Amino acid sequence: MSDRFSTRTLDVTTGSGEAVADLTRDCEAFLAEAAGSRDGLLNVFVPHATAGVAILETGAGSDDDLLAVLQELLPADDRWRHRHGSPGHGRDHVLPALVPPHATLPVISGRLALGTWQSVCLVDTNGDNPNRQVRLTFLC
Repeated sequence: MSDRFSTRTLDVTTGSGEAVADLTRDCEAFLAEAAGSRDGLLNVFVPHATAGVAILETGAGSDDDLLAVLQELLPADDRWRHRHGSPGHGRDHVLPALVPPHATLPVISGRLALGTWQSVCLVDTNGDNPNRQVRLTFLC
């Protein structure tokens, strides 16, 4: 593999309810190995039709606020045409249109160039699938 491109797949368990899982430390650990002290880009990608990646503050209520907003915008009821899985599961398939399944972030001297309160998060509203993969790719 080229030293200009490195990738890793994370296995993340989100549980049986809606979740915002902070991946920042996993991203930093990956970059410590893959980036060294180089500049580049970190791409975070969730290869699932019912999950997304968000950059937001965690631990101060913003993660819960995001889930509350998603519940309001995408209620888990019978309005959805996509009807397999648990009731309201169709909403989970609309989620990636609002919370995209990817983010590309700057890496400066081997470290994520996030803002003071920013974290890299997996957003998962699909309790039917508690096991997720997240693909991290460093490009320099």
